[in-house]
Amino acid sequence: MEMNKNTVLAWATFIMILVGIGLIALGAFKYDDVAGWGFASVGIGFLANAWVFNALKGRV
Repeated sequence: MEMNKNTVLAWATFIMILVGIGLIALGAFKYDDVAGWGFASVGIGFLANAWVFNALKGRV
């Protein structure tokens, strides 16, 4: 299996989406105090970064 730049960006996007959803889930279900807001905001940042990686596919 050949890994070109678009395949690498696709895998990075997929992994970042999983991590972002996991962080949001941690913030929503595990932590009820201020730490939950931090986990959720970092998770939203991961999703935003994954969106940028997805937009870069085919352009880099």
